[in-house]
Amino acid sequence: MNDTPAGEYLRQALELVARGVPVLPLREGKGPFGNCRDCAENRCGGRPNMKSAGACACPRPCHGWAAASASVDVVTSTAWATAWRRAGAVAYHPGGAGVTVVDLDNADAVAWARETLPVTRTVATTRGEHWIYLGTMQSANGVRPGVDIKSLMAYARWLGPGEGRMIRLPETVTSLPRYVVPAGAVASSPVSRTEWSREVASGCRHTERYVRTGLDKGIGMVTSHREQGAASQAFGVARFLGSLHQECPGPCGLETLGGEIVAAAVMVGVPESYAVRAVDRGFAEAGVSVPSTQMA
Repeated sequence: MNDTPAGEYLRQALELVARGVPVLPLREGKGPFGNCRDCAENRCGGRPNMKSAGACACPRPCHGWAAASASVDVVTSTAWATAWRRAGAVAYHPGGAGVTVVDLDNADAVAWARETLPVTRTVATTRGEHWIYLGTMQSANGVRPGVDIKSLMAYARWLGPGEGRMIRLPETVTSLPRYVVPAGAVASSPVSRTEWSREVASGCRHTERYVRTGLDKGIGMVTSHREQGAASQAFGVARFLGSLHQECPGPCGLETLGGEIVAAAVMVGVPESYAVRAVDRGFAEAGVSVPSTQMA
């Protein structure tokens, strides 16, 4: 192994592999290397672990994050050698390493994180910081200005081990993507909605914090189903939340809670009419009477 920058990147990669972290080379410009001729335009069908699972067994570092490997034989293979010689950085697959990276792209984003998120291990970047939590979740870009989530189906540039103790992935992070429209999805209704408050729930016996905590957990469960099952999850969340209010004198503002569940389902591609029916059925099965959650 030589001492050129490319040799140093391979050395870094092997140190990560020794710790069980899946790695891949990045080109100059910090992006993944393009697919080879056989994999171009996904003609190979994609790798088995990709969003659209295929059977690609290409030995080259094609398909970006999905090529990341924790195998010394793969990382040092002839098929990867050209990429390492042209590499401009090392990346890793956070989800494959069992972690989530909150990528803070500027000083404002870092300031927001310091005020909002639980302290965890941090890594300095060119323009901001990576905050690393133990645990995985769906990745999402633009959850806030200058804030991306990199975990499953994503890569992050390796910039060193960082400082501080890594803590478990908190709900304040897992709930961030709940109103982010995934790539390719079309939201049929506006994202902004009236949020639940004591003004619309004057007869509810629960505290506002209790209600919001339950709703946030439920919305996180709905938005985690980005491929399928979000409508069924919305039904289950509505049924559970409705059951908590069976003994309240009312009104409890359940139509507002239902509207937020519908909005979350729509954001992950569920047609609005399906989401409304799912939530209305959930409330009905819980035995509570709620006006339709049809979104305005």
